[in-house]
Amino acid sequence: MQRMIYLDYNASTPIAPEAVEAMRPFLTEHYGNPSSNHWAGIPARDAVEEARKQVAALLACDPAEIVFTSGGSEANNHALKGVFFANRGKGNHIITTAVEHPAILKPCHFLEKLGAQVTVLPVDRFGRVDPDNVRRSITPRTILITVMHANNEVGTIQPIPEISAIVREAGILFHTDAVQSIGKIPCTVDELGVDLLSVAGHKLYAPKGIGALYIKKGTEIEPLLHGAGHEQGRRAGTENVLLAVALGAACSLAQRWTYMPQVQALRDRFWDKLQDIFGKNVTLNGHPTERLPNTASVNFIGRIGAEILAHIPGVAASAGAACHSGSVTLSPVLAAMGVPQQEGMGAIRFSLGRATTWEDLEIVLDLLRAALSAA
Repeated sequence: MQRMIYLDYNASTPIAPEAVEAMRPFLTEHYGNPSSNHWAGIPARDAVEEARKQVAALLACDPAEIVFTSGGSEANNHALKGVFFANRGKGNHIITTAVEHPAILKPCHFLEKLGAQVTVLPVDRFGRVDPDNVRRSITPRTILITVMHANNEVGTIQPIPEISAIVREAGILFHTDAVQSIGKIPCTVDELGVDLLSVAGHKLYAPKGIGALYIKKGTEIEPLLHGAGHEQGRRAGTENVLLAVALGAACSLAQRWTYMPQVQALRDRFWDKLQDIFGKNVTLNGHPTERLPNTASVNFIGRIGAEILAHIPGVAASAGAACHSGSVTLSPVLAAMGVPQQEGMGAIRFSLGRATTWEDLEIVLDLLRAALSAA
């Protein structure tokens, strides 16, 4: 029977046992509404507030600065739309980059229909934005700059603290999509120097459908969801107690989890072996050093990534190009980085996680060798 090997941790993670255990009482015992001031509601409210403290502890911020959301996409939408609607009297200009997640770029396109002016900055061949380009793009009408912390496809880490210094000097709000970096590299809000930061639970060993938005005290932002006064009036809707406690537990676990250097060592050994086997027929996407420690986006030159993965169905990984009726289209991220078509069409992202072993990677190497020699 073929062994199933999971190397798609940037897409989603398994739920940590600690998160499962945290949810269990809220499946069977504590069913009250956290807004209710009676014996059934108070335990739910206390659990939500404890979870808020756990998320805040990971980001090193005040718990009152954490708003629970349905995930990273909602957090990003709230940050962009909320700042735009609350600050239209000050300006309408937003700056972002060409390698952002669609949950940033598509809200930007939507806001353009409402009068926003959006500047999309280019990146270099490693996927990094030049902080000086950010500085040059600022106008008197700029109200928000949003730059992801780490890229989901190639793992490149952006120079967020450098950009923050520029943004602070200009007196503009700064948001970062930290969905991929939380739990993998340090992400404290003071070190990053951001006003808003997005979190997604399912990238962090919590369930899908839960996330958070850090909103620095004093930040003017309109709610994305209007209704009753939940989340201090910043997000209407009864809190999802079940998933909030799971996110809290996952964040607490991330604070204690110290094995990312071992994951990086596995990643680097895997890349070295790929080079030994395929030589100049394999190249790396993303920054060679300023990159998430678990991420290896590689190009098998002259091949098609999706076809390679089809020959090794027991391996869960992500192709970096889409095939449509015989043609291959590079992902917007690879295209923005200027990756040549002949390379990028063979892109595969291998993203490692807590359960990845060298035995897993050895099997993948053997499968790749066989699949590429047979093709």
